[in-house]
Amino acid sequence: MVRSAWLVASVLLLVVVVVASLTIGARPLSFDEVLGALFAPRHGDVDQVVVRELRVPRTVIGLMAGAALALVGAILQGVTRNPIADPGLLGINAGASFAVVLAISVFGIVSPSGFVWFAFAGAALAAVIVFVVGSRGRDGSTPVKLALTGAAVTAAFTPLITIVLLSSLDTLNQFRFWSVGALVGRPLDTAGAVWPFLVVGILLAAILARRLNLLALGDDVARGLGDRPAVTHALAAVAVVVLAGTATALAGPIALIGLVVPHVARRITGPDYRWVLAFCLTLGPVLLLSADVIGRVVVAPAELEAGIVSAFIGAPLLIAIIRRAKLAGV
Repeated sequence: MVRSAWLVASVLLLVVVVVASLTIGARPLSFDEVLGALFAPRHGDVDQVVVRELRVPRTVIGLMAGAALALVGAILQGVTRNPIADPGLLGINAGASFAVVLAISVFGIVSPSGFVWFAFAGAALAAVIVFVVGSRGRDGSTPVKLALTGAAVTAAFTPLITIVLLSSLDTLNQFRFWSVGALVGRPLDTAGAVWPFLVVGILLAAILARRLNLLALGDDVARGLGDRPAVTHALAAVAVVVLAGTATALAGPIALIGLVVPHVARRITGPDYRWVLAFCLTLGPVLLLSADVIGRVVVAPAELEAGIVSAFIGAPLLIAIIRRAKLAGV
């Protein structure tokens, strides 16, 4: 009952943040003006153009990317039994970044809507490498092996990215904006291209929820309770590929959301992944959209990218969670 009340509260908080994302910015708008732009459009109205062409796309992308980042973080932490697992740790962001660099330098693609499939493919390739290599051997995919494989993948891609960037100033100028992580400048077409993958990822997360609870007890105990850990790992790998690819394609390699949000959810719900994943669907977008709104106003009329602000918010939040866990003896 308490967890249900908290979940309702998180949904209401998400609604508030969505309204803030549509109304707050360098050009403040009232809620009535936003409703008018959405349901009673007027040709040539500048305020309505701001809502429809700028704020709606970044709000939709924030909702999708935030949910995907939080879910992939929770799934990675569950399947690897590693509390600091996230797309960055397992080399997924590095794979996406390398693919985007290639898209810019080799194919001359300069728009976010053009990056989307390259980022998705790079993230998917890195995730597949990590799970395939990290699962070899008699012990299967242990947390240490996956973390080490992810570090190796990051170490392999990073110098390649650097070589390309140092050889092309134009590529560096285009890439540095994407690499920060942002919601601005992403057209709604980007969301339209990848939303089916997000739906598939959410469905896989729902299927994995009970399996992750069993896996948390250890592979041997999970087998004794009727689960097949190999199947769980395979489903988790697919979910990670789909969700991480979706998130990085939409918003770039935004850090800490996939790491922090599952910890916040567990502080509210306990270790039950059925609830943790449900809270990730709301708290991930809340954190990402809040970071985007703060970035619009803190240095107005300029903006800070959501990836920068989310790091400033997420780092102290994670430190506070760790300190509370130590004080509680966890």
